[in-house]
Amino acid sequence: MPVKEYIIPYTKDARKRHLHDTSKSKVLKIMVQLEVNFKGNWMEVVRYDCSHGFGHRDSYNVFGKQIKEELYLNFEDALTLADDDIDEN
Repeated sequence: MPVKEYIIPYTKDARKRHLHDTSKSKVLKIMVQLEVNFKGNWMEVVRYDCSHGFGHRDSYNVFGKQIKEELYLNFEDALTLADDDIDEN
C-alpha cells in the first residue's frame, strides 16, 4: 500500500498533518503532528513519529524547544493514539 499523507484543517490557524506507510497491513512509518500558524509560519506543537526506530511524542514550545517522550507502543497503536489525541485535544 502506498504512503498516505494528508492535512486536515481545524481552523484557519490550526491543522493536523498525517503521514503513514503500511505494507501487508503492518504500519511501517508514522508521523502525525498538530501545527499552528504562529506569526505567519506553520509550526509544530506536538508530533508523534517513529523516526528513531520507536514510537514517541515530541512537544514543542514557541521557541522550538523540544521534549521527547517514548510511547512504548507498537507503530499501529502509536498511530491510533496520535490521531485520537490530536483530534480530541
